[in-house]
Amino acid sequence: MKTEKTGEIRRFGLAVLVHLLLVLGWHFFVVLGEVPHFVLPSPVDTVAALFKGDYRWTENILTTAGEIFGGYILAVVIGIGSALLFSWSKLTEEVVMPLLVSLNMIPKVALGPLIIVWFSYGFLPNTVIAFSIAYFPIVLTTARGLREVEPELIDLVRSIRGSRWQIFTKIQFPGALPYIFSGMKVAAVLAVAGAIVGEFLGSERGLGYLMLQVQVTLDTAAMFMGVILITLIGVVLYGLVLALERLMVVRDARVA
Repeated sequence: MKTEKTGEIRRFGLAVLVHLLLVLGWHFFVVLGEVPHFVLPSPVDTVAALFKGDYRWTENILTTAGEIFGGYILAVVIGIGSALLFSWSKLTEEVVMPLLVSLNMIPKVALGPLIIVWFSYGFLPNTVIAFSIAYFPIVLTTARGLREVEPELIDLVRSIRGSRWQIFTKIQFPGALPYIFSGMKVAAVLAVAGAIVGEFLGSERGLGYLMLQVQVTLDTAAMFMGVILITLIGVVLYGLVLALERLMVVRDARVA
């Protein structure tokens, strides 16, 4: 246990060190190379962009974070619910799954203008786009995980008159957790991309919208800060998924 904890601290320290080296390399490249500010700002100039009040950083951060987390949570809830329905009805899976695969092949950038026509533009359509991109990997991996459970275990629970809900909570769901979290981690990345695509297509708030506005004035430092903040939101979401995975999967393994 102590060795495992030491290994985690070492990996975390290496990750922090790598990021610090990246920032230092970025700084010295700009300063020593005398790179023009509008081409590549230094880290100091990028951070200074946060103090430009006319960019309404707090409002835009909260808007983008709300779109990402809202679309992602919808994808998790509806994705896992759909996979559960498929596990209960083979016919439903055979009818609906090919349709979902076909819909997933449609580029979401192409769907964006239609979603804006249907839902206007702003928070809701951007959340819908984030959901539409994040939904498929969750439902696909969860459905696979629910199918991977050993049939003998399900037959055993049925032989002692276990209910369908008991089969799901005691056998299928714990066995499918690694698959579920695998899909959730992929979906976390896609939800960020979906929300930003929505803001690029049509929005009046958010970090993606702000980046389009500062592009006109060639405020590259603000654009860089927008990218960094979007990345940080994604890292927070991904970190929460990892923490939840560690809590649920490890706890389930200990119970077993």
